[in-house]
Amino acid sequence: MFDIKKIRKDFPILSKEIYGKPLIYADNAASTQKPQPVIDSIVDLYSNNYANIHRGVHYLSRESTKLYESARETVQKFIQAASAREIVFVRGATEAINLVASSYLEPRLNAGDEILLSEMEHHSNIIPWQLLAERHQAKLSIIPLLENGDLDFSQVPRLLNSRVKMVAITQMSNSLGTINKLDTLVQRAHDLGIPVLVDGAQSIAHFPIDVQALDCDFFVFSGHKIYGPTGIGVLYAKQIFLESMRPYQGGGDMILDVSFEKTEFNEIPYKFEAGTPNISGAIALSSALNYVSALGLQNIDRYERELLAYATKQFEQIEGLRIIGKARNKGSIISFVLEGIHPHDVGTIMDMEGVAVRTGHHCTQPVMECYQVPATTRVSLAFYNTKAEIDSICSAILKVKELMG
Repeated sequence: MFDIKKIRKDFPILSKEIYGKPLIYADNAASTQKPQPVIDSIVDLYSNNYANIHRGVHYLSRESTKLYESARETVQKFIQAASAREIVFVRGATEAINLVASSYLEPRLNAGDEILLSEMEHHSNIIPWQLLAERHQAKLSIIPLLENGDLDFSQVPRLLNSRVKMVAITQMSNSLGTINKLDTLVQRAHDLGIPVLVDGAQSIAHFPIDVQALDCDFFVFSGHKIYGPTGIGVLYAKQIFLESMRPYQGGGDMILDVSFEKTEFNEIPYKFEAGTPNISGAIALSSALNYVSALGLQNIDRYERELLAYATKQFEQIEGLRIIGKARNKGSIISFVLEGIHPHDVGTIMDMEGVAVRTGHHCTQPVMECYQVPATTRVSLAFYNTKAEIDSICSAILKVKELMG
């Protein structure tokens, strides 16, 4: 299915050695590595085509603008949005959520209103709503987490009511790997006239996304989670929502006409892109999406599920290792604790073996509280990982037990 040797050659950093040992990069839920075509796209832009975009009449400005707007169309097609006008470039999923909270919900939120989240949300999908609720004497309502790592969607009919003004929920947990089936939730919310924001920061890299089929009103993701650069992300919003929303920031390029008496704002999506944007970031994100599309997200999903099944089986054979989160439908993320050993010690020793993993609460402290653990060690796999690397990860865990036991 995959020519894994060829794929790994596309990622220069994977040939690196750490402390004299081959790098095994298993921190992909935090950020993915970049293939050569993405790196080349940044170098090519600054070497051959760079200028500030929009309004410039000279050749380089026109070329940069063409590449930037082509990147918007690439994103539109990748997530199957109806129009490129529904794609807003931002710094990342966090900024996209803050934009929606400020520009859409804040003018519509009143005392006593509710915002429905889930217990597995990343802090970026909690804090913006929390700050907003505090300013308007509204409150957060929470879909609870079950012991196995699934959400208790049986509570949704009770939690969804006329007081709820927004549902904001992750499609895939960054700390548990749980993949949430959201179609019923979206439909129930829409039946009550409630908009839905889907946090796709984790899901975007693992399986195909169709925002029209999902029928979410907002969808957000970050480029660095899907083999693109940091500092670039996407807000998808249905056109009717974007047209009704006030600007998030003021500045250049988001205007049509400015006087000291009045400003006329630009059309969407430019109304939300104030100032000089991350031109190279958008173009490199386009390159990353094209790279992933060439491999095929369905192929990626299938291969990563094989890796997950293999890793889960191997981990379960390690005495004293407890996997946190065993949802029925998971992406390629395994969080675990080792009996009697702090996750930070686990990560430090694994690093000395050349294995890069993440330890801590993963910006999901409510999840840690639910499982009554201070932190976990998280192994998050991508399509460039191999079963041989999983074997080496297991050996590194056994090394931890040997040194700390």
